[in-house]
Amino acid sequence: MSYTAQDFSKILGMDGFSDTLINNHFTLYQGYVKNTNKLIELIDGLAKSGKSDKPEYAELQRRFAFEWNGMRLHEYYFGNLKGNGQPVSSGKLERKLIDACGSHEAWEADFRATGALRGVGWVILYEDLQTGQVFNAWINLHESGHLAGCQPILVMDVWEHAFMVDYGLKRADYINAFFRNIDWKVCESRLK
Repeated sequence: MSYTAQDFSKILGMDGFSDTLINNHFTLYQGYVKNTNKLIELIDGLAKSGKSDKPEYAELQRRFAFEWNGMRLHEYYFGNLKGNGQPVSSGKLERKLIDACGSHEAWEADFRATGALRGVGWVILYEDLQTGQVFNAWINLHESGHLAGCQPILVMDVWEHAFMVDYGLKRADYINAFFRNIDWKVCESRLK
């Protein structure tokens, strides 16, 4: 099994994001894809040679989650960008946001507040696959804190590499630019 970095060049030229920032971000993403493939190869080799009881195997398995989620979260993130930021006002997702928070504005305020938390990580609008409910969550690292049984609907990267080139320490300005570029149709298509 091998993964290929997806082409997200459609997001170049976004309002509020320099091509330098986006191209740097693409390079980081491509590294996650490369490392995911390398770890698959190494783990498979150790397993086939009967060394799955060795510490090296355990450490590679732990590292795999970091690289895999780094790859996949960036795919969600890039994939939900290059829209016009206008919510799908009559769609299923909009109704879920209103049901969960009372209004789209209240949901957005919570998502923005979550994104403004100190630290590095991700803000994810999840859908609970058992109940259909949606909610925002903060995820620190790629490999830890993900909520079992939940589907990412909207993903915002709040690691420094996502905004420092263009915004320095002004995370709120980055979040504003992010919201101007959300592709809500893509987000809605992620609902189960």
